[in-house]
Amino acid sequence: MSRNLTFEQILQTLLDEQAEWKNAYVHPLSDLEGEKAARFDALWPEIPPARKVEMLSAMENEADDNTLLSFEHVCRLAIADPDPQVRFLGVRAIEIYEPDDLIETLCKMVVEDPDENVRAVTAATLGRFVYLGEIEAIAQARYQLLHRALLEVARSEDTDAVRRNALEALGYSGDPQVDELIEEAYARPDTEWQISSLFAMGRSYNKRWHKQVLEALDHRLPLIRSEAARAAGELEIQAARPRLIELLDDPTREVRMAAAWSLSQIGGEGVRAALLDLQSQNIDDEEYEFLEDVLDNLTFNQEFELFNLLEIDLPDDLEDDFDLDLRS
Repeated sequence: MSRNLTFEQILQTLLDEQAEWKNAYVHPLSDLEGEKAARFDALWPEIPPARKVEMLSAMENEADDNTLLSFEHVCRLAIADPDPQVRFLGVRAIEIYEPDDLIETLCKMVVEDPDENVRAVTAATLGRFVYLGEIEAIAQARYQLLHRALLEVARSEDTDAVRRNALEALGYSGDPQVDELIEEAYARPDTEWQISSLFAMGRSYNKRWHKQVLEALDHRLPLIRSEAARAAGELEIQAARPRLIELLDDPTREVRMAAAWSLSQIGGEGVRAALLDLQSQNIDDEEYEFLEDVLDNLTFNQEFELFNLLEIDLPDDLEDDFDLDLRS
């Protein structure tokens, strides 16, 4: 079957579970509007759930590789689908389009959707809108609505997975109520809650969490060490540099990689040499390529710092991209 199917052929392929499916078939479903959108909408209820799952998974992958593709229209259909796996994928995929007009819908889903996984992914997706609210990129009324909804969920009797995602989403918020929730989560004798609290700390860009993050870098559990390492970079904790360099020799790969990326965010004396030393060791191709990205990020951040020192104004779009990278 040719990659270059017509729009109608793709619709027929979606309707036929036995037909061969390829990720590239989703390309003509980008930016649907007018007659094509109406035709697709009419057929949506007839598409088998398994095929919808295939399609939405492909859309996520293709959108990651090509930012010119937009499957927002399809995602909007998916989040209202009767199948929970379809809703799950629709909510997860729609985040990159930042559709703030759906905040009310998502707030209702995070509280009322009958499927735990859908509620959990919705809480995670709303984190993007908390960030947008903090930088005043969405209407204040919408931000207040989603903030209240996430606080309600974080304090509710819902499952831990849903509540932890709500806490992580609220990490961007400067609300003292959120700080209290983070403290409570960090104090719990529960690894997953501690990880979520560290994740939220990293998003907060708040110096009050430096002490907790620094102490967690020495935790006996690799999962907590790696999350603390990530948070140290997000918070740009200069005092974490020596310990992060030590963690480049951690026996757990995830800890090493988190430490490496955070060092590229923090920078400073000895960082490049330590990263190059790690790259020169007997590591696999994936780790080597990751360290190439780390070194590129270190160079970018050092050049950005030089711009600041020289008081050179960056274009607004570059400043926005840089700020978003720090908080995401």
